Amino acid sequence: MAPPLLLLKEIVVSFGTAPLLAGAELAVSAGDRICLVGRNGSGKSTLLKIAAGLIRPDSGTRFAQPGATIRYLPQEPDFSGFATTGAFVEAGLGPGDDPHRATYLLSELGLTGEEHPGQLSGGEARRAALARTLAPSPDILLLDEPTNHLDLPAIEWLERELASMRSGLVLISHDRRLLERLSQGIVWLDRGVTRTLDRGFAHFEAWRDEVLEQEERDRHKLGRKLAMEEDWLRYGVTARRKRNVKRLADLHTLRRKRREQRGSATTLRMEATETDGSGRLVVVADHVSKSYGGRPIVRDFTTRILRGDRVGIVGPNGAGKTTLLGLLTGVLAPDSGEIKLGASLTIVSLDQRRASLDPNETLANALTGGHGERVIIAGQSRHVISYMKDFLFAPEQANTPVGVLSGGERGRLMLARALAQPANLLVLDEPTNDLDLETLDLLQELLGDYPGTVLVVSHDRDFLDRVATSVIASEGDGRWVDYAGGYSDMLAQRGPVATAATVVKTRPTARTEPAPQRARRLSFKDKHALETLPGKIAALQATIAKLQTLLADHDLYAKNPARFQKATQDLTAAEQALAASEEQWLTLEMMREALEA
Repeated sequence: MAPPLLLLKEIVVSFGTAPLLAGAELAVSAGDRICLVGRNGSGKSTLLKIAAGLIRPDSGTRFAQPGATIRYLPQEPDFSGFATTGAFVEAGLGPGDDPHRATYLLSELGLTGEEHPGQLSGGEARRAALARTLAPSPDILLLDEPTNHLDLPAIEWLERELASMRSGLVLISHDRRLLERLSQGIVWLDRGVTRTLDRGFAHFEAWRDEVLEQEERDRHKLGRKLAMEEDWLRYGVTARRKRNVKRLADLHTLRRKRREQRGSATTLRMEATETDGSGRLVVVADHVSKSYGGRPIVRDFTTRILRGDRVGIVGPNGAGKTTLLGLLTGVLAPDSGEIKLGASLTIVSLDQRRASLDPNETLANALTGGHGERVIIAGQSRHVISYMKDFLFAPEQANTPVGVLSGGERGRLMLARALAQPANLLVLDEPTNDLDLETLDLLQELLGDYPGTVLVVSHDRDFLDRVATSVIASEGDGRWVDYAGGYSDMLAQRGPVATAATVVKTRPTARTEPAPQRARRLSFKDKHALETLPGKIAALQATIAKLQTLLADHDLYAKNPARFQKATQDLTAAEQALAASEEQWLTLEMMREALEA
């Protein structure tokens, strides 16, 4: 095994009385590919800054091989003192480094080097910082959330560039796909200490669960032993004095271990509040176009979004994802074409810029709207402190100003606010920004089980594969195409030569809703069905509601098994009839619209 170029031993960092790092360690040798994982606030960025030599720990040692070059990518790059992005990147070069590589990297990342740092977007600032970090081809790269603010083409370029480099790598990221493809080892930072696994990120979750289960078994054994010793203490401490002294000392040691054994971290819980269901058709876009300053953002786009769909929207920065989202939700009016929103829609949006957060407002007031100390979640009144705990906020943070929260904490706060509002259409613009992997897992599970409809803009490929039932992708020049399935399905449908930057313009695979049938006119029977089906659907919905109320009686089966059996059969039949009626109405409505067009 190669000697480490960088070594951290027994690192301790405390803020106030609580230890953030309590003996953390990190070893990086030439060519290592390590992902540093842990929850938001666990100290990952602090450990990486110590590795970079930017801050000193309270105790512990840092050793770097003499002559080894180490470059660090911070989450928030500092451009002060630089007139252009080119000057900023070149300042990162050392003696003997190739200045042409700085120019090459800027060009690859879509920058000229002449941009003024004060006028950069978040994505441009991140690309300039990456160019500065990668340009020297250092021995060790320390990258803190390198994909933040990057679009999919830039993320995939970065993945290829890092894979081709020989540098040792320590990577903090919430992008699972990036971690799976680059990592060869894992350092898990949990409750102040680090655990190491010499395998890639694909094995992390199974390993983590195994470790936590073993901890739970150990806690159970320790608890049983402690109970036995306390029982002995109450009834047998007077006998055999010399042995008692040692046994009493052992008991105190056990108690100290129990106090020090902090247990697994609090489990985050999420629950969405859904209002009454929307209609079958949620959004219908018919040949919609939108331009700004003569530039087409959306060109002749048509789609139908049904109740229960989870639609991902992807494309490069500047392609118009947020504009398309505004059109689909009725926030923006199209220049041409028509947008129809379904009946009974209640929309809740999550803003990626978090502009709705008042930095001077307290955390508790941000969740309650300043109205008392309670929130209504899924129809139940809950104290705001209890709801905060679901999102990993400590009770003492209730009066913390929003402005001092970390990026990950603000992301969790936005999710908590959005999910507390009754809705049947969730609109999420970059919801994964700054979220740790465990929070992402739970968000994915929530959206997978959510009975309403979800529109989500995201650059997270794994997130889209796990959540989306279809993906609307930018094809350039204002063209958007609707693909069935997740991100990987979209790439497969585009064709084998397609990448995030070069798109083969193929037709998408058909969505699951019935295609409009071509006919010269609607028959009398079809017209009659169109007129009568809405009434039939409403009657079936009322029947289903009555049967569900009847079956909610837990004593029904004991009191009248036959009635219970019949109600169950009737409910199944009514639900099947409702689904068939809705499908029939949707097919006929699409036929009618096609004929009118």
